[in-house]
Amino acid sequence: MALRWVSGMRGESRVLERGATTTRRPSLIGYLNVIYPNKIQIIGTEELNFLDGLDSRQRWEAINKIAAYQPVAMIVTKDQAIPADLREVAEETNTPLWISSKRGHELLTWMQYHLARMLAPKMTLHGVFLEVFSIGVLITGESGSGKSELALELISRGHRLVADDATEFTLIAPDVIDGNCPELLQDLLEVRGLGVLNVREMFGHTAVKQSKYLRLVVHLKPMRDGEDTDGLTRLTGDVGHREIFEVQVPMITIPVAPGRNLAVLVEAAVRNHMLKSKGIDPAQTFIDRQAHQMRRLPPW
Repeated sequence: MALRWVSGMRGESRVLERGATTTRRPSLIGYLNVIYPNKIQIIGTEELNFLDGLDSRQRWEAINKIAAYQPVAMIVTKDQAIPADLREVAEETNTPLWISSKRGHELLTWMQYHLARMLAPKMTLHGVFLEVFSIGVLITGESGSGKSELALELISRGHRLVADDATEFTLIAPDVIDGNCPELLQDLLEVRGLGVLNVREMFGHTAVKQSKYLRLVVHLKPMRDGEDTDGLTRLTGDVGHREIFEVQVPMITIPVAPGRNLAVLVEAAVRNHMLKSKGIDPAQTFIDRQAHQMRRLPPW
């Protein structure tokens, strides 16, 4: 962004904290705002003209009011001449004053995007995160349920690993959750009996992906002896939702039992999820056909 620090260097300890935007009305960054100052104030040509249009008393009050809110920084754009009173107030109040050769909208667009991602809510979830048929799928389950073995089978079938064991998720939009792998676990998959495997070296660079949006959770549930499912679940599957960042993420529970091909079941679950997202529900189609057939039967 070609930023240069010109005044208020004693304000270097000011920071932007995660979640700060939820407790105050101003945005993280924006053009000069005297009423609701932003955390980072951009001062462009129009803003300097606005200050020049004020009389000396109003101008001094406006500049001091902005500094009183303790913004993280003020940025003057396009290498414009910095007014002496603005530089003086920044120095007296320890408010960082930067200057850039970039235009205001370039700074605003770039910083809004990167600050929003860096300060977005984050959490780490236990499970294996993969890209299956271009869909981000988080496989969860109890320890020893076979998550890593299932992931290894899916990778060998051409799908891609994002993260094993601990996936970092970030809420980058109100309904968009991005998942990526911690640097420590990059490209690695731990399988019981085999130890830690390097997926990139074993299967090639196309077998791993840096990040993916979370669209589906597949939960592995051990099948208990004598446990049975009701008739409706047999038709629709054990479907529900898991709340992550207050976002309802579709979840499918797959019973785990000896002899079941979990890789095929996960692929089928993802394909079925994709169909449902297009408005095609096979279970509902069957129920509608059955209801139509019953209506055609003669009354007793």
